[in-house]
Amino acid sequence: MAQDAEREHPDGATLSRTARIARDLIRFDTTNYGEGRSDGETEAAQYVEAELRALGLDPVLIDAAPGRTSVVARVAGRYEHPVDRSRGERPALVVHGHLDVVPADPENWSVDPFGGVIRDGLLWGRGAVDMKNMDAMILTALGEVIANGGPNRDLVVAFFSDEENGGVFGSHHLVTEHPALFAGATEAISEVGGYSVEVGGRRAYLLQTGEKALVWIKLVARGTAAHGSRVIANNAVTKLAEAIVALGRQQWPLHLTDTTRQLLGELARLLDADAEQIGPDELLLRSGTAAGFLTATIRTTSNPTLLQAGYKHNVIPDRAEALIDIRTLPGEEDTVLAEVQRLVGDDIEVVVMHRDLGLENPFSGALVDEMVATLQRHDPGAEVLPYLLSGGTDNKALSLLGITGYGFAPLKLTPDLDFPAMFHGVDERVPLAALDFGHAALTDLLHRY
Repeated sequence: MAQDAEREHPDGATLSRTARIARDLIRFDTTNYGEGRSDGETEAAQYVEAELRALGLDPVLIDAAPGRTSVVARVAGRYEHPVDRSRGERPALVVHGHLDVVPADPENWSVDPFGGVIRDGLLWGRGAVDMKNMDAMILTALGEVIANGGPNRDLVVAFFSDEENGGVFGSHHLVTEHPALFAGATEAISEVGGYSVEVGGRRAYLLQTGEKALVWIKLVARGTAAHGSRVIANNAVTKLAEAIVALGRQQWPLHLTDTTRQLLGELARLLDADAEQIGPDELLLRSGTAAGFLTATIRTTSNPTLLQAGYKHNVIPDRAEALIDIRTLPGEEDTVLAEVQRLVGDDIEVVVMHRDLGLENPFSGALVDEMVATLQRHDPGAEVLPYLLSGGTDNKALSLLGITGYGFAPLKLTPDLDFPAMFHGVDERVPLAALDFGHAALTDLLHRY
């Protein structure tokens, strides 16, 4: 891969350093296929390591398994008095991203998903949104902060592998096996928050204060193997299909948390709507492109994502399997799993493949206040709203060390860009101007907080 590629896109406009680094990272194919299989994470981590060393830092590379590499560095904060550091009066802040991406089928894309294409004022490619954009913003913000005297407190900067498979070979490995890397840290920032949406004709930024729990399960149906021409009532594929339909069509009950209640109140204000009269679902649907994330935050979701059965057209298999992605509200995992078993029936085996906790943090405190103030300094008059992420981040793993994590990857976006649809979607892309906005805002936050 040529990392010294041209610095100008076809328009002749010079790319910012943030855009160049994001483009470079996209050109590393770091596809995470799950089940321990991935590409390119070590090579991407080595690229990041070199960038960190160029800033005068001493990063460490950690392999959870061959090819599953994370990189971590500590940045010393500036203190007026040495005693401030010894007393821990300004605890360390973890600033983290991940280097892996989900698969991308080139047949479905209008550009090479790993080409780092610049077109129409946007950077295209897998990871442009999730989350090599933020990785680049972190690197360039660090460069400016260090050049201007350093951050206001110690920073632990981490770029994890395996986030797209729950962090087993990434954040969870580091938290379990190398907790000393995060010594003194009490808070963290990463994806997915701080991006703008348009609500009622006004720009608002969604600050992520929590995230749903993750429960990945496998359904296993067993039946009688036989010739495809026979009458077989005990057909594993049929039984599995019935179970999949039961979960895929399940309408889980409404459950509002403190975060979603606060968000609904703010949306009602911005939309000049009567929240009680129209109800939570309709109110969220009126939030425009933000609805792509927000409608999934008020109830459990259970989505079938993969099927596997059989090996020949005229053979009835004796086993069929399906993967289901379940996201529950924090604390509901056991209740939901019991309901899943009831819905699919006792004849279907439910195997928990991976489970991770949910988080809900207050929309208050010094860090939240500074993130809100930062966004409003860089976009005066904008609203900042709390929200619960329907997906998950590496903040789950860090929470096991008592670190409170928020989503703050600031992006000022145009109203026509359906940002939530970019996550794991086709033709993932981010405006170049949004990258520069994010770099400036993140630099501001790290210098002040």
